[in-house]
Amino acid sequence: MAHEPRSVVITGASRGLGLASATHLYKLGWCVVGAMRSPEVGLERLRATTGAAADDPRLLGVRLDLDDAASIAVAAREIEKAVGPPNVLVHNAGIAAAGSVEETPPEVWERLFRTNVFGPVRLTKELLPSMRAAGRGRIIVVSSQGAVRGMPSISAYSASKGALERWAEALAEEIAPFGMGVTILVSGTFKTDILTEQTPEYGDHNGPYAVHRDGIHRTGGLAVRLASSPERFASALVKFIDERVPFTRHAVGFDARMLLLASRLLPGRLLHHVIRLAMHLPRHGALHDRTRVRPQPVSIDNSRSEESEQHG
Repeated sequence: MAHEPRSVVITGASRGLGLASATHLYKLGWCVVGAMRSPEVGLERLRATTGAAADDPRLLGVRLDLDDAASIAVAAREIEKAVGPPNVLVHNAGIAAAGSVEETPPEVWERLFRTNVFGPVRLTKELLPSMRAAGRGRIIVVSSQGAVRGMPSISAYSASKGALERWAEALAEEIAPFGMGVTILVSGTFKTDILTEQTPEYGDHNGPYAVHRDGIHRTGGLAVRLASSPERFASALVKFIDERVPFTRHAVGFDARMLLLASRLLPGRLLHHVIRLAMHLPRHGALHDRTRVRPQPVSIDNSRSEESEQHG
């Protein structure tokens, strides 16, 4: 008797790590639900990479906008109608932004948190009742090196991914008694368009942080050249997807493994200097004189003083 294929929901499945992961899991026999903003476009990409026919029931697309609560609720109902409670939910979709804290507008911070944190929380809340009733299910959260250590010039992104990890840790404790588990995958640098096309930059090229930007871009250029293919991430995801323990965290990619190891072994002050050197940032106090506001000399109007004396 043939068994029903296991189901996996992958957000952001139309490109990058999500596309590679969806393709890999489909080829392994999974029923893949790609949750994305434009399923018409995304499904065509998935069919092209998987070779699936248009009517293949193992490859489905669901419209999902993580910045829209109504869209999330509708997507959850469509997922449950199509596959029931999913075996695995992969929170892969996310957005990024570059710029110092001082330069990044507040609305950008809000948009990153709505998409990277509040959206995954809402989708999980919508699907948890059916997964809990089924007594199974794994939730995989795709995180970033920026969650291991707050990274300069991407502080908003780092903060959102850090918040996502803390939520995932708490969630794991809550759902473990029902037979479910959580896995955090700390992603290194992979060749996706989030590195280039999809990340808006708010840094001022001529502003006080321009020297920071130049150093970070030098390091970033090297990281992009050394980046791994998304298919390598997909292979790692498959390795961890069948874990049964309540909670695990894994680094995926050499750079992520090194940073995670350094964060465990090095004191905070030393790690700060390691990151500063790696990103070619100015040393402590190096820009002090450049930004200090010098007091203006007070001019004394001698003529008025003399006049005061004469009438005193």
